[in-house]
Amino acid sequence: MKLKSFGVFGNPIKHSKSPLIHNACFLTFQKKLGFLGHYHPILLPLESHIKNEFLHLRLSGANVTLPFKERAFQVCDKIKGIALECASVNTLVLENDELVGYNTDALGFYLSLKQKNYQNALILGSGGSAKALACELKKQGLQVSVLNRSSRGLDFFQRLGCDCFMEPPKSAFDLIINATSASLNHELPLNKEVLKGYFKEGKLAYDLAYGFLTPFLSLAKELETPFQDGKDMLIYQASLSFEKFSASQIPYSKAFEVMRSVF
Repeated sequence: MKLKSFGVFGNPIKHSKSPLIHNACFLTFQKKLGFLGHYHPILLPLESHIKNEFLHLRLSGANVTLPFKERAFQVCDKIKGIALECASVNTLVLENDELVGYNTDALGFYLSLKQKNYQNALILGSGGSAKALACELKKQGLQVSVLNRSSRGLDFFQRLGCDCFMEPPKSAFDLIINATSASLNHELPLNKEVLKGYFKEGKLAYDLAYGFLTPFLSLAKELETPFQDGKDMLIYQASLSFEKFSASQIPYSKAFEVMRSVF
């Protein structure tokens, strides 16, 4: 049986559960796919050229995580779907010798929300994940505010119609989303007292990090604010990516079942 290589680009990458859940799918569906896929973590130096690495490793597809999603958008031969709007790519697929970029973070995040009755959201951070979430939440009719420590990247959100801040806005929000990398460093993304104020008024504290109780989620728990980590988003975005890796032979719902069973 033919072998095909896949992977996930990131820095850091050792925390990633993507290899576990994707390899479970490649094993489960190998007969239907007609090939055996192998998916592995790829630690990229920060100055790396993603397209060159992808081609050098002879990959058929890859996921992209922190901090490379915006750079991946820039190096694709073709961009499809909502990735065009959010200028952020988390899924790369080699299609007819062209590197094609997709974004499955946007829909993956929305599918992971157990309730859909939120009116507004505050996104902390302005990177690739934040862009994808803002696009999807705007599409679903929510008012979206973005808070970032610097002005870097905020022009994108302004064009999208988001309210942008470099100092914490004095408002209440249904959804408070941590899309920064602070949790990977075991830090809060924002001043503790300010966060407390948001959590007391909020309906859900959501951290994109997964696998441990982050300081952000720990604070929400302490205040008895409903909270959620990024595990379900990971599995949804991964199953949507797997559908692309399988050239739509495996619907994401089937991939989701397998991934959920191993993680």
